[in-house]
Amino acid sequence: MSTSTPAQIFLLSDGTGETVENTVKAALTQYMNESVRLRKFKNLRSPEAVTPILEEAKRLNAIVVYTIVTPEVRGALSEGVRERGLSAVDLLGPMLSVFSSHLKSMPAAIPGLLHEVNEDYFKRIEAIEFTVKHDDGALASDLEKADIVLVGVSRTSKTPLSVFLAHKGFKVANVPLVKGIEPPEALYKIDQRKIVGLTIDPEALAEIRKQRLTKLGKDLSDSYANLAMIRSEMEWALEVFSRHRRWPIFDVTNKALEETATEIEKVLLQRKNFTF
Repeated sequence: MSTSTPAQIFLLSDGTGETVENTVKAALTQYMNESVRLRKFKNLRSPEAVTPILEEAKRLNAIVVYTIVTPEVRGALSEGVRERGLSAVDLLGPMLSVFSSHLKSMPAAIPGLLHEVNEDYFKRIEAIEFTVKHDDGALASDLEKADIVLVGVSRTSKTPLSVFLAHKGFKVANVPLVKGIEPPEALYKIDQRKIVGLTIDPEALAEIRKQRLTKLGKDLSDSYANLAMIRSEMEWALEVFSRHRRWPIFDVTNKALEETATEIEKVLLQRKNFTF
């Protein structure tokens, strides 16, 4: 029934209110010709908090829709609605009751968990996007925005390790070391506690590079996979690392990505006054 005065719908939540708002808006698409005003009340964490809202709903003859996971608050809200004769919809209560019965388990009753999960998800997506854009020395001017910067010669697992860490929510950039070429100046201007050096046994690296050349259909005699050249390259890399003693160094020889990533995360997070 369309009227000149908009119908009032009060949206109550003990979290951010996004769930109740989105659900009600979805339902209202079926009533396109009706004039409706939504009012959202979020972070309702005590029974006392709902009383003035219900009084206002009574005065305005509003519909009350709520997503409350805290039993005490949901109970007070249900009782208050009944006492005042309000039209109300409990979006979560019946569902939690059925789930508890079927799963033989009680809900955590912690407000805002969905929002926290979503925040974590979007943080990981942002980290992955950043990491992909900052692979192999790209966008060196943005290094200060990284949580972790990996430095090492070619084929020391910089890229796969970066992606693995990104899936854990860290923004990672990696910078290749090329013998005789100084790393970008930007590397020395950022917080040096973010930087990690990667090393590997020269013989193991030679085998990795040979496999890479074979995959690409290139000549195995290429200096890229020459053991003597690799030894010289690694010596130069270690000399660079020695000039920057604040960089922790990790040997990736025959190590799983997960093992190295865990070691890096542990060391960096333990550093005094340094958090991501």
